[in-house]
Amino acid sequence: MAPLSKAGTALAALREDLTGEVFAPEDPGYDAARTVFNAMIDRKPAVITRCESEADVITAVRFARDLDLPVAVRGGGHSVAGMSLNDGGVVVDMRRMHEVTVHPGAKAVRIAGGAVMSHLDRACQPYDLATTGGRVSTTGVAGFVLGGGSGWLDRKFGLAVDNLLGVDLVTADGSTLTATAEDHPELFWALHGGGGNFGVATSLTLRLHELAEFSFCLLLYPPEAGPQVLRGYRELIESGPVEAAGGVIYLTAPPEPFVPPHLVGTLMTAALVTYAGGEEDLRTLVGPLLALPHEAEVLGAIPYPDFQCMLDDPPGLRNYWSAEYLTGLPDELVEVFCARATTMPVPTGTQHAMFPLGGAIAQGPAQFPVPYRDAPWAVHPFGMWEDPADDERCRQWVKDVRADVRPWSTGSVYLNFTGDEGPERVVAGLGEENLHRLGAVKREYDPDNVFRFNHNIKPT
Repeated sequence: MAPLSKAGTALAALREDLTGEVFAPEDPGYDAARTVFNAMIDRKPAVITRCESEADVITAVRFARDLDLPVAVRGGGHSVAGMSLNDGGVVVDMRRMHEVTVHPGAKAVRIAGGAVMSHLDRACQPYDLATTGGRVSTTGVAGFVLGGGSGWLDRKFGLAVDNLLGVDLVTADGSTLTATAEDHPELFWALHGGGGNFGVATSLTLRLHELAEFSFCLLLYPPEAGPQVLRGYRELIESGPVEAAGGVIYLTAPPEPFVPPHLVGTLMTAALVTYAGGEEDLRTLVGPLLALPHEAEVLGAIPYPDFQCMLDDPPGLRNYWSAEYLTGLPDELVEVFCARATTMPVPTGTQHAMFPLGGAIAQGPAQFPVPYRDAPWAVHPFGMWEDPADDERCRQWVKDVRADVRPWSTGSVYLNFTGDEGPERVVAGLGEENLHRLGAVKREYDPDNVFRFNHNIKPT
């Protein structure tokens, strides 16, 4: 850390040079600027730079380097581990940089580093185009994509990184580059799952796909029906088309118009089938699930961006998530998964989810550092609650889910679904062999590990 006199002079110069706003702890708006999605995260950066352009990002990174301050990067701020913040360092906040430019003829889109899914999805909708995005509209595009990118469309269109065409990056020395398959190819490889380790992604270019129709079916069943529902859902996915995705999710029934009032606040089993196609075909596909006795039903066509907003996680709650990627979904695992739902914290926003993979995920490029690609199913315990008194209970439940399903785990994991679970989980999320190669890329582009507020890759 530089002497206080130098720091004060540098901060004054930063306020003058940055087009966007600068927040220090004494400034009005500082506390609002450091608030992120997960209410469990309470960190106090020395400086928050609310950037409006790539030039602002360069200025912020050079400021941090001059003062030897660590750098955290904020796109959507949706990271469950709070990776968008640090204590005593600099935050590069890109939320004002959310432009999206669609090139329909080329079926490509360029997205600024601060955009969230709703920016991307709404811009592509008029052209009947889409690409794999997060499962809610508030997820930051950059962090989502660089971390691998799994969502409702991945069985049809592949993981988000499978659609990555280029990244504009501000590196640790404050210079800029564009990584593509032709330019900086080793860095481009590393950006396919290596996250924010290598610089600040000020924009990304993604491949788009035709999506003229989208529909979904959501069915609520009593919790005791869970094993039968999950077995039926497994059959639907394993024998059905790659257009079908979704999950079986235990949740607290929400106060929505389609939920009978006497069930609100109670534990329910939900079967969600998302479909990259029309309502008529979906209705035929989910016939076996419709035939099971259920308490609530919603089925219909909907614009994909509208569906993305339906399941948004409310900000300001406490969050602890994790995941295990599975070798299969045998009947024994069905029973184990459903039994754990009986201990789920209710009523809270917590969800106990089983997602299908396969399809275009498994068939995608094998060379990228995404070792979970071959898993056909994933368990995602999603702890979300309001009362700090529930912290230990909810965190322990998430850990119990992982322990239950570990006999069926592939050993790999999608890091965007996890918080800070230690270095061994970073290895699980990237692959041991990949990690050595990623470390060499890190050494070339960030030898001082300036960008370390992430699932960190050490320079080697």
